Amino acid sequence: MSGLIEGLPDAVALRCLARVPFYLYPKLELVSRSWRAAIRGSELFKARQEVGSAEELLCVCANDPENLWQMYDPLRDLWITLPVLPSKVRHLAYFGVVSTGGKLYVLGGGSDDVDPLTGDQDGSFATDEVWSYDPIMRRWAQRASMVLPRAMFACCVLKGKIIVAGGFTSCRKSISQAEMYDPEKDVWIPIPDLHRTHNSACSGLVIGGKVHVLHKGLSTVQVLDHIGSGWTVEDYGWLQGPMAVVQGALYVMSHGLIVKQEKEVSKVVISASEFRRRIGFAMTGLRDEIFVIGGVIGPDRFNWDIKPMSDVDILTVGGNRPTWRQAASMTKCRGTIFGCTQLRI
Repeated sequence: MSGLIEGLPDAVALRCLARVPFYLYPKLELVSRSWRAAIRGSELFKARQEVGSAEELLCVCANDPENLWQMYDPLRDLWITLPVLPSKVRHLAYFGVVSTGGKLYVLGGGSDDVDPLTGDQDGSFATDEVWSYDPIMRRWAQRASMVLPRAMFACCVLKGKIIVAGGFTSCRKSISQAEMYDPEKDVWIPIPDLHRTHNSACSGLVIGGKVHVLHKGLSTVQVLDHIGSGWTVEDYGWLQGPMAVVQGALYVMSHGLIVKQEKEVSKVVISASEFRRRIGFAMTGLRDEIFVIGGVIGPDRFNWDIKPMSDVDILTVGGNRPTWRQAASMTKCRGTIFGCTQLRI
């Protein structure tokens, strides 16, 4: 990499390129070989952090098309399509998804492609495979496999490490084991087991620097503060429903309302009655906003049709008056959302 911009040292030129919006990078690569090398180099990600030009994007995967991810740029209201995830598992679903260090990670899961005669899901229920996507290099890479295959499990990032806990190894066997992944070393290590397991899917979120694992249908929450201290069991009385963390606060969609949840106290923020008929959507937080993405409408007793959706609705909760608005619809993905997470690059 030399002579990026005439008259400028390469270190300064790289910082200039780092200020260009991410969505323009494919066009910048066409300028020259040296620009292509710079755009796809590891130093660019560091430069974007240093000059304060890092961008926060959303990554989304739906059931249609198969194993395809898209990224949403909220500042420019546009969608970017990623290369297809090269997993051997058809219609990968029930996986964990997080991001750390400027990369997207897709972990475990199983096939949503069910044999109607046998109930078999593409040969196995759960996989231990782990994939990372580098948005600078624009390619997927297979990483070290988890210690245990699992699906429908909790997955979070705590202090740069990926934590997975609970879930199922088969359609009848739920597990309490947990493990931690170090992205820099590409190594998994076991950590203390959950105190309890339950015959339902679990999910995870980070609030106040602690991992919280929730099982569907249970009011108790299992909390991990430090790896060495293990899990504690708390009963916060949180409402059941889709959840999103926005600026450290927990929001829940329950009974047609968006509710701000603070330990045992619930505060209604705004109506969400328009989503009552929508199922299988993702709800996630980014900056001071809640995103409701995709899903399907129906069926109901009057209409047996199922309508896959690519819609994106945004609720701004940072101001005095929370308001809904619509964003650009997904351009490729639609229907039930299998995975959704933030990515900072």
